[in-house]
Parts: sequence; structure tokens; C-alpha cells
Amino acid sequence: MDDLNAFIVEAKAAAYVGGRAAGPSCRPGSHDVGHARDEWSYLDSYFGGTDFLGQEVVWRKGEPVWAMNYYGRILDPLEIDGERAGMVIRASLPQMYAQGRFLGGFVHEVAGYRYADESTGDPASFIGIERIFRGDREVYRLDYHGGMIVP
Repeated sequence: MDDLNAFIVEAKAAAYVGGRAAGPSCRPGSHDVGHARDEWSYLDSYFGGTDFLGQEVVWRKGEPVWAMNYYGRILDPLEIDGERAGMVIRASLPQMYAQGRFLGGFVHEVAGYRYADESTGDPASFIGIERIFRGDREVYRLDYHGGMIVP
């Protein structure tokens, strides 16, 4: 489990947060960003832009072992847009990943916004919420859940 957690953190940091460009689409209209090392591979495949839905999957030796689904959206377009939300997320998540983890219990301030991630469970089975606040007002929200895949 430690190897899986370390690879998930590495892959997330290298893919979207790391600014990696999307590769060829594996489904019509999807944006696909991947990462691979040794026996591990990762794919984040999502649809949309400002409001979006996606799935991350990790394979070990070609077998799917872990996945996460998510849905994110702008709640207050007068206070934040997709570009600013992306900036806050890309500035905040590396701080959490530097702690060797990708699940909640994390708050970070960026350019007048507060990024907050809360979750229950562990990498084997979890649910969580990623939020961005402007003052006390929630302006962006992403709901996620996932865990181990057992054949």
C-alpha cells in the first residue's frame, strides 16, 4: 500500500498539477493526462473544462488496482472562473503532495482564496470534498471518491 500511495502522489504531481499536456484522447471528447514509472501507470481522463467530470486509474503490471472518480464545478462565477480555480489548485496541491499524501485534512491560502480538502477513509477506500473559498463563501467544489480495485 505504501508503494501505491507513493506512486499516486508522484503521478498526480506530474500530471495535471505538474502542467503536463494532455495526450491523445482515449474516448471522444476526453482530456487524458498520464504518467508511468516501472511497473506502474496512471491515467487521469476527464470531460469538460470549467465544470468537469473525470476518473483517475492506476495500473500495476497492466492490471487496474486503484481508481478515483470526481466531479468539479464553479459555484460562483462572479468570484472565480476556471482559470483562477486551476491556479489555486495548482498552487495548493503541490504543498499537500510534498507531505507524501493526496487525501484531505489540508488548507492552503492563495491570492485571496482559501483551498480546503477534506476526506474520510484512506487510499484503500475514501470520499472527499475539495473546495475553494473567497472569504467565507464557497466558490468552487469538487466531490471525489475511490479506492482499491480487487479482481
